[in-house]
Amino acid sequence: MKYVIVIPDGCADEPQDSLGGKTPLQAARTPAMDRAAQMGQVGASNNVPQPLTPASDVATLSLFGYDPLEVYTGRAPLETVAMGIQLKPGDWAIRCNLVHVADGLMKDFTAGHISSEDGKALIHALEASLGGEVKSETGEIMGRLEFFPGVSYRNILVYRANRPVPFTKETRTQPPHDIPDQPVLGHLPTGPGNVLLRNLMEKSKPIFHCHPANQARISQGKTPATQCWLWGQGSAPILKNFKDLHSIQGAIISAVDLVRGVGMLIGWNRIDVPTATGYLDTDYAAKAKYMIEALKNHDLVCVHVEAPDEASHEGRVDAKVKSLEEIDRHIVGPALEELPKFGDWRILVSPDHQTHLRTRAHSYGHVPFVMAGTGIPSFGQSTYDEAVAAASSLSFDKGHHLINRFLK
Repeated sequence: MKYVIVIPDGCADEPQDSLGGKTPLQAARTPAMDRAAQMGQVGASNNVPQPLTPASDVATLSLFGYDPLEVYTGRAPLETVAMGIQLKPGDWAIRCNLVHVADGLMKDFTAGHISSEDGKALIHALEASLGGEVKSETGEIMGRLEFFPGVSYRNILVYRANRPVPFTKETRTQPPHDIPDQPVLGHLPTGPGNVLLRNLMEKSKPIFHCHPANQARISQGKTPATQCWLWGQGSAPILKNFKDLHSIQGAIISAVDLVRGVGMLIGWNRIDVPTATGYLDTDYAAKAKYMIEALKNHDLVCVHVEAPDEASHEGRVDAKVKSLEEIDRHIVGPALEELPKFGDWRILVSPDHQTHLRTRAHSYGHVPFVMAGTGIPSFGQSTYDEAVAAASSLSFDKGHHLINRFLK
């Protein structure tokens, strides 16, 4: 049996007035997804149990069959796996976004989708100025700070502990993508270790202000990064190997370190697509090409596409509709065409979480999924969208149970 999972990140949404009361998924031309619905079953799953924050880290764990209430430790440590950063016992990883704050408001959580080259230069500046030993008021060495460049605005800070770390599960931080155009003052870190995090964020401002990379961006009419934003902290998680649980070897295709990291952490092979960007301009067709090739020596291949989520965060309904059409045309369509050539097959299409155009932020709630293929009888549904899923008898309040239905 060959399996394909397609994740149109954040595609689930609300009805839009600009789309005549339809959701982006309903408005998009998606003949391949609708064909899968007609062949198989549309349902709904809740991938983000409260009180966890609705985001891809929690939701992807659910989609892959792991109860986030049991295994989730934070977003950043999942990304370190894909970045090749080793976390020792006692170490904590912290997401280090490059953001643009103006007039006290979170104006752009991507700093103008800053290039990885510019981002790397700024992270190196943070390492040079703020990295190194962390000392107590009495001069005792408590730990060490290390900054690591990632992709674009997504980077990592690691706290290497000599003494008990200052952070606990009670430390609270805010994802910057969930506070667009909102005052940042009410969303700064709180709880244990918050003083360290706040100080680092504040100290990053003068470092970035005069940095050549930012000055060049300003001269080119691009958005500069005004500071770093620290969030998503956690220690290294421990997950059971997916193959040990299901006797299936998987592969992950994504341009986002977070999703790559989750896949690698459960034992899937990472497959990188050179022209995949993690943004609206990603190479959809290339992802499908690599997917089909990977099916030759993997039982399961998961293709993650960030574009719908990015469109929602930017409040661009047209871009969200287009991204769904591109996923349908260039990924789901080829999957339905090629999978039967391998023999028995199944496909699952599901977003991880909801991302609303209205709020430009992630949201709690069930998301629609469709599964089709060998051994999956048809429910007689005609389309794949939120309304059909809500009316379906197939629903998982615990989203991590969906994978067993799909595989077995």
